[in-house]
Amino acid sequence: MQPYDAQPTRILSAGDEPLLAALLETMDAALCAFDADGVVTHWNAEAVRVLGWTARDAVGRRGLAGWAVRSADADEIMGRLLGVMGGGGRQVHEFALVTRDGGRILVRAQTAAVHAPDGAAIGVYCAFSEVHAQIGLERSIALSDALFQDATWGVVLIDADLRPAVVNGCAARALASGRDSLLGRPLGELLDHGVAELEAALHHVLSEGAPTAPLDLWFTLRGDPEAVRHCWHSGFVRLGTPLGEEPVPLGVGWLFSDVTGARLADQEASRLRFRTNQLRRAANVAADCGGPMDAATAYVDYALAGFADHALLDLVGPAGKLVRAAGTPGGPGPCLPVSSAGIPVGYAEGHPALQALDRTGSVRTSCLPSHRTAPLRWPDGTVSALCSVLRSRARTLGVITFLRGSDRPSFDRADAAYCEDVAARVGAVLDTG
Repeated sequence: MQPYDAQPTRILSAGDEPLLAALLETMDAALCAFDADGVVTHWNAEAVRVLGWTARDAVGRRGLAGWAVRSADADEIMGRLLGVMGGGGRQVHEFALVTRDGGRILVRAQTAAVHAPDGAAIGVYCAFSEVHAQIGLERSIALSDALFQDATWGVVLIDADLRPAVVNGCAARALASGRDSLLGRPLGELLDHGVAELEAALHHVLSEGAPTAPLDLWFTLRGDPEAVRHCWHSGFVRLGTPLGEEPVPLGVGWLFSDVTGARLADQEASRLRFRTNQLRRAANVAADCGGPMDAATAYVDYALAGFADHALLDLVGPAGKLVRAAGTPGGPGPCLPVSSAGIPVGYAEGHPALQALDRTGSVRTSCLPSHRTAPLRWPDGTVSALCSVLRSRARTLGVITFLRGSDRPSFDRADAAYCEDVAARVGAVLDTG
């Protein structure tokens, strides 16, 4: 590769005046320029908008005294503006200017010297804007810096291709990766469960705008061996460019906070309320049942709702073997008494129901893919089971088993506690027979 041959910068010539005028008129900042004697040489459209003085009013005047600046302040302000010719670099000033209608506004101005090709200072240009507008810009920049440095919320800027473009520290920690390593990667490489819901939300924001309220999104991180679920309370804003004639979405700002603990606590409280209500309703129904088995199956039916797909009730027979007393049919349905004629179920040694009987407690288990359900004597499709012993007056009466299919999570400790509560009530009503 040949080295770049830098060419000398060309100074604008007289023929470049239309280009210079176009540049000045389309600037977002108000701009005026002075020659070495302080005569106004340029005055752009933004300066007209801010102060009301037209270019015809301004160009050719010496200084700002008596029109754009109060006479008492003119010498001090012009001295500051023209003083930049004697120093290097850019200077920033704040002072009050007078509008054409007689009002006064505080502006912040940046000044720099204009140099001739030989390096001599031949004038000054001054770009200025209203202080409150400048402060608003600075606040926006400061807010952006704070969000991407110290914010306790995760902030991710996602481009129109749904890839992270900027990630703050909190978001990087939540995604268990470094800030730079997240950039430009598809969301599917970062998130597992929940990525489809996130992408749907992002597409909606890009096409329709931000949702009316934040929403909770549940995720698991890609590559997490434990597949821990995280709930992130998420808000979205659409980012658009102000430079186009029509708004063009640049991407989406995604702000989120980890509320997993609070949401899990809410879910557990709601689940506990529901189960308590189910047991209360079951007790009311059992009180009106004509026999112990009817009362027992009433408890099982109410416990099944939202808890499991199947239930089996095995009682200890005369020979100490478990005998099927009631159960749900092959498909979902109520728990019904079974006429077994006292024939034992025939559980193999080590069966979870027999383990619960031996331990006088509860046993949770999952069916491995290699495990056939026939030896376990459970319905097809069972993937997890929870067995709890039936006890009353220091006697073991049998075992209750709840079964779940693949569309439900495995039983947890809270489920085991609920099963034991149900077992205690079932054992109590069976002991009355």
